[in-house]
Amino acid sequence: MSVRAAVLSHTDQLVAGGLGVLYVVEVLFSGELTDDRSAGVAIAVCFAASLLARRTLPLLPLLVAVAIVEINHTVLPGVAEGGSFMLGLIVALYSGTRYAQGWMLWACVAVSVALVPLAAFDPSQPPTAGDWAFFAVFIGSPTTAGRIFAQRHQTDERLRRENAALAADRDRRAAEAVAEERARIARDLHDVVAHAISVIVLQSRGGRRVLTSDPDEATAAFDTIERSGEQALEEMRRLLAMLRYNEQPDLSPRPGLDALDSLAGSMTQMGLPVEVVREGTPVQLSAGIDLSAYRIVQEALTNALKHAGPARAQVRVTYEPDNLVLEVVDDGPGTGTGGGSGHGLLGIRERAELFGGHVQAGLRPGGGYSVRARLPLGATP
Repeated sequence: MSVRAAVLSHTDQLVAGGLGVLYVVEVLFSGELTDDRSAGVAIAVCFAASLLARRTLPLLPLLVAVAIVEINHTVLPGVAEGGSFMLGLIVALYSGTRYAQGWMLWACVAVSVALVPLAAFDPSQPPTAGDWAFFAVFIGSPTTAGRIFAQRHQTDERLRRENAALAADRDRRAAEAVAEERARIARDLHDVVAHAISVIVLQSRGGRRVLTSDPDEATAAFDTIERSGEQALEEMRRLLAMLRYNEQPDLSPRPGLDALDSLAGSMTQMGLPVEVVREGTPVQLSAGIDLSAYRIVQEALTNALKHAGPARAQVRVTYEPDNLVLEVVDDGPGTGTGGGSGHGLLGIRERAELFGGHVQAGLRPGGGYSVRARLPLGATP
């Protein structure tokens, strides 16, 4: 534990101990108290000890202070005249309104108000207007300050709780968005697997018919079954990680990268001119990667349409030896009014990470926005 942390954790003990030592020294060596100094030391120790309870029982130090003031006016003059008692009284007044709650707060306020005439009263001479003004300010200032700090603390605590609730709600919404996107991905993969199994069934039937009459055609059918089975197994493994219930599967055909030109045409008609550029040597993609790559481009273009403002976009598909790189850039000013929540980019990341890929997205130095996804071609579940 650091020195600062140790001091903060023992603040009350240090305050009580320091004031107690000062009070005892004043009682023993100052000229304020000329009578029973041992009684003065006992009073100083009691007052300092009461300050140890200033947070848990803030009324106690105030009551002890009232008793000391009364003793000062009656049986032991001078015991409450030193600066150490005044300093301790300030701490007690502040603590009374800072830490008290409910009925105890009202009791502390009442005691503080009662201290004004009690402190101003002097048996040897009647109090003047200056005496009343001095003690009203002296007692009222720490009392008011304690209440101000208490209100501020309550406001800070309320804001902290509200911020925690907002953070929890944000996390919940993000989790819902992830679950929704996973369900959509699972539905897409389900369609891929259903298609592969249909191919296997049809090829099995055809291969059985020509097994004896045309062995070459039967062999081709078996090769198709093998490839479709491998793809179906790969996609099924991913699907098992995201099983969802009570959803009716949509068995409509799903597009791939060969449908990008059609997608670009539809985006152009909606107001976002799109250019599609292909680089490298195209390779045969697994159905899952092909579908997810299309969805990544589709989502990135949809985000550009909603948020980029007046803009043009380019889709660049690059076939590297081991990776498929998708880049969607626009040159818009980013003044669109789509009111997005960030779920679109979250879905893009989910699709890429499902195949072991990653996504980079952000503003371009020259203006516009860029989304770049890299998908390993040899991804395994």
